Amino acid sequence: QLQLVESGGGLVQAGGSLRLSCAASGRTFSPYVMGWFRQAPGKERECVGSVLSNEETTDYADSVKGRFTISRDNAKNTLYLQMMSLKPEDTAIYYCAAGSRWPLIGANDIHFWGQGTQVTVSS
Repeated sequence: QLQLVESGGGLVQAGGSLRLSCAASGRTFSPYVMGWFRQAPGKERECVGSVLSNEETTDYADSVKGRFTISRDNAKNTLYLQMMSLKPEDTAIYYCAAGSRWPLIGANDIHFWGQGTQVTVSS
């Protein structure tokens, strides 16, 4: 089993920045496609970004391109999401996820989930 624990969420004003981290344990996460999903109240869970095991190849949802950067450090078993120019519509619970499909698209692609961290952007 791969355990995933997110941190770094919180309350930020519009235009601000946050950096989320996801620490993996139980086994190495290097073979997996890693990603960040988010779910806002009343909406479906969506993937905002994915990164391949090579630590270089990334994919983003159109809504966050140019504002969010996903990265991973396989040596540290850690995934990151740098979020800049945050908007109120970015408010959601953000989940770390591990899967095998490229890019990650939906919940059916995921083998392991974190418990989530709340991000709230005030206007």
